[in-house]
Amino acid sequence: MQISEAWLREYGGHPAVGTKKLVAQLTMAGLEVDSITPVAADFSGVVIGEVLSLEQHPDADRLRVCQVAVNICSHIIGCSDNHPDADRILAGQDIGKDVVLQIVCGASNVRVGLKVPVALIGAVLPGDFKIKKSKLRGQESFGMLCSAKELGISTTAEGLLELPDDASVGRDIRDYLGLADNIIEVSLTPNRADCLSVEGLGREIAILNKTNWSIPYLNEPVHTNSQMDWSITQVEHVGVQHQDILPVVVAVPEACPRYLGRLIKNVNPKAETPLWMQERLRRSGLRSLGPLVDVTNYVLIELGQPLHAFDADKLNGKITVRYAQIDEALTLLNGQEIKLDAETLVIADDIRALAVAGVMGGNDSAVSDATQNIFLECAFFAPLQLAGKARRYGLHTDSSHRFERGVDATLQTRALERATQLIVAIAGGSAGAIIEVTTENYLPARPSLYLRKQRLQKILRSDFKDAEVVDIFQRLGMMVNSDADGWHVTPPGFRFDIAIEADLIEEIARIYGYNNLPSSSLLMRSKLGLATETLLDINRVKHLLVDRGYQEAITYSFVDEDIQRAVAPDDICIRLQNPISSELSVMRTTLWCGLLKAALYNTNRQQNRVRLFETGLRFVNQSGQTQQQKMLAGLILGSANAEQWGEKTRKVDFFDIKSDVEAIFTLLDYSVHFVPAQHPALHPGQTAAILSEKGDNIGLLGMLHPHLEKQLGFDTQVFLFEVDQELILKKQLPKFKSLSKYPSVRRDMALIVKEDVAIAALIGCIKSGNEQSLQDVVVFDIYRGKGVEEGCKSVALSLIMQNNSQTLIDSEIDAIFNRTLETLTNKLSAKLRD
Repeated sequence: MQISEAWLREYGGHPAVGTKKLVAQLTMAGLEVDSITPVAADFSGVVIGEVLSLEQHPDADRLRVCQVAVNICSHIIGCSDNHPDADRILAGQDIGKDVVLQIVCGASNVRVGLKVPVALIGAVLPGDFKIKKSKLRGQESFGMLCSAKELGISTTAEGLLELPDDASVGRDIRDYLGLADNIIEVSLTPNRADCLSVEGLGREIAILNKTNWSIPYLNEPVHTNSQMDWSITQVEHVGVQHQDILPVVVAVPEACPRYLGRLIKNVNPKAETPLWMQERLRRSGLRSLGPLVDVTNYVLIELGQPLHAFDADKLNGKITVRYAQIDEALTLLNGQEIKLDAETLVIADDIRALAVAGVMGGNDSAVSDATQNIFLECAFFAPLQLAGKARRYGLHTDSSHRFERGVDATLQTRALERATQLIVAIAGGSAGAIIEVTTENYLPARPSLYLRKQRLQKILRSDFKDAEVVDIFQRLGMMVNSDADGWHVTPPGFRFDIAIEADLIEEIARIYGYNNLPSSSLLMRSKLGLATETLLDINRVKHLLVDRGYQEAITYSFVDEDIQRAVAPDDICIRLQNPISSELSVMRTTLWCGLLKAALYNTNRQQNRVRLFETGLRFVNQSGQTQQQKMLAGLILGSANAEQWGEKTRKVDFFDIKSDVEAIFTLLDYSVHFVPAQHPALHPGQTAAILSEKGDNIGLLGMLHPHLEKQLGFDTQVFLFEVDQELILKKQLPKFKSLSKYPSVRRDMALIVKEDVAIAALIGCIKSGNEQSLQDVVVFDIYRGKGVEEGCKSVALSLIMQNNSQTLIDSEIDAIFNRTLETLTNKLSAKLRD
């Protein structure tokens, strides 16, 4: 939530602290401040001027030559050497009177009588843009008429910034608009709904600085905009000027214990929202939408109470608060058409639903430029009844944000009177009587809580005086009664978060100041657990991958459903009920979703060599239950090595990523083998499943499917792997094996096998012969081409033989060789190459 600092200080009793200290106070009180931003960019030398006359530029269709009145003040004197009446101004004559400047302007909304910001010669606008005397198509120009964008007040602007007709000519625009102000953005936790308003935050500031606070309202100059006088006064009850009412029926008092409304007739919807209100709304992140909507938004920000204005002439019969009918249709203010369910609370008339209660109004009953009569509603809705209803329809509004967290149930009458006062003052009209339907039994109760002195001292380790505790609670708006052992405390209606004794202790700590509490060291006796050698630390695997050129990535467990469907179309998606955004709407079933997005982000920024890995959880649906699995995944693309002079650059291939995966398993002291596999996201000819010696499926690796590669926007081949983290961390204990003192013998064989026979199958077949003297098998060549039958390949192997008890003789070596060849022939139809 963002708020004007000047507005906030008024509600906080004008504390005599600087901005930095004020922000530090809020943060230390649990109301973290995210940012402080000036309300306007830095500029100087801009005053209010009035366009007296204008003529078409003789040599430019889009330019006009304007005569603009400004007051002779220090700004004019500072640039007087560029003015036609320089001598008279420097002599000090006519100070305080108006002087006319010729200014050439191309804005479409310039007109006679317009009050507008004028940048005088010598003025410096945002971006260090200095205003000088100039000629535009032969016509002299002594300054510039400014838009809100040129003053850094708005990022978008259509034409000049139009000021009220009674704005004082010659007044500094920074002073007139109150631009010596900051926008404070506060990040509130869900339990502090009482601070979702200027009044709430101002109350906290007053409490922290021990300044007086009450229920203030700004006496905005609704009839005169020239002074921007923001002094404090109390709300006035608007007199009843007609007796017409709109009947109200609350069919579900448990969901809506209090509902108020009143008819305001003969309003002027085309009235202009006062500049002070537009500015305050802008500084709160809202744009002006007309006086009727602006007032409801203003009271929402000021008091934290949502309101809504219906066009009374579009209503049929009485107002009813009820649950929606199944599949009842409603078109919202944003144009979205929704089908309501039976658990959604609505405001309706005798014919149709008008609004989703506490969330958003309907388009059919919205106020417009033709509205003459309005029905202004203000209600208290039970937080649990509205929780999650907005998100069910993909909505999140300022109203639902507050109602879901809790709005003060005693605030409605005051807020309705405040809104009525502003509407009548700005847009005119006559107010009718307030109709109220309240069911006391369903209003939230604030039971008294008991805080023990002994408990307070034990938790905060500080001795508080009784008067100090009572003072803090009273400043917080709580009722306090003391006894010998503690305090009976009744929280105010706006503090939904005060429910147990611990909450009262927290309030004492907050207001007293966490940094003022004594600090002490905690004595903790701990016993180190035993580390087993059979478990590999995941950090060892991470270090290995980093050594091989990878970078660790950390991505969201929530992913875009489109990417999830593309990468793993066969997996059951676990959809979030309240996603952060549409791009983070489902739980990932594979870590590839995040890695692919991160890789694409890098390649789009001219990174032509990317190696990423991630450890994290994936979420799979097994038998209707959500299961979490720890996974390790990696991705490579681009060149195999960094560019250098000694070796030609080549692209990574399947065997590069296979080598990286094999390096992981060298840490485990056991071997794995790779078998052809299929996966929707991977190339059918370059995909392998990783199997353990026992046949357990450890993971997958392969090349991204060309169709998916194109769909995601890659312009190069991408290779991926993903393995079960728990399986790769189970290592075998190393066992010592005595070294033979007898020499080893190497015997080579070249075999002709079918193309589909895997190398791993050849090696496995040889080892299945259980030859005691056969120590190792090494593949040193694979050949396809001339001399080899089509559909076959030549594989050259080296058999390493060694005996622990004697030197092998030729006959024994030949016997091992022949038995091995026979096994290969029988099982894999292999034959020696000629």
